[in-house]
Amino acid sequence: MQIRLFTIPNMLTLGNLLCGSCAAITLLTSADFKLAFWLVVVAAVFDFFDGFAARLLKSVSPIGVQLDSLADMVSFGLVPSLAMWSMYESAPESGLLTADVAGIARYATLIIVAFSALRLAKFNVDDTQTTEFCGLPTPANGLFCLSLGMLAAAGDLVLCKEVVLAVSVVMAVLLISPIRMFALKFKGFGWRGNELRYSFLLASALIIVLFTRYSIPAIIIIYVTLSSIRWVANKNKR
Repeated sequence: MQIRLFTIPNMLTLGNLLCGSCAAITLLTSADFKLAFWLVVVAAVFDFFDGFAARLLKSVSPIGVQLDSLADMVSFGLVPSLAMWSMYESAPESGLLTADVAGIARYATLIIVAFSALRLAKFNVDDTQTTEFCGLPTPANGLFCLSLGMLAAAGDLVLCKEVVLAVSVVMAVLLISPIRMFALKFKGFGWRGNELRYSFLLASALIIVLFTRYSIPAIIIIYVTLSSIRWVANKNKR
């Protein structure tokens, strides 16, 4: 079997990986959440266009699928986990945790990278996720965690250590949850069949204009809420 490594889709995927690697280094060396956030945004753009390019150029390959998950593991698994770790380190103490417990509890933020691995492995073998996702997509989780870190670093959001731990656990559980979450994969460009997607995009644009810095967490929360309502409604119909 001939394996082509240096294809256009694979180069885009490597762009995703390199952006994620730079974001991880940024968090570890300087805790610059703003730079790390934008690096993850660029990684998400690469992640979108590598699949688009593979379909357009008809160069979808097994190695591309595996490479995509490896890149996502760094950009949207390791990086958000490091973001929550850094947030925890600088978060104020509420007094609920003793010094010894607080020192050990920081490792709970790594649940995100562990559950991201499970999420990506499941996606690779689950053929029901072609038009929707099962669980929160890792890029959405990555943007959520990095945006929280950016807000906290700017002083626009104050979360104590316990809340940082709670958010880490909740986001990790959402990654592997059975909730079916809609994908932004349009069925043509018409309104019919794309009502939810167009409505979500319009609402997201409005939120960005109105809430600017707080828009990313708000959009992700709305995305999870809408998907959950849709999932429960569909279950009740069946």
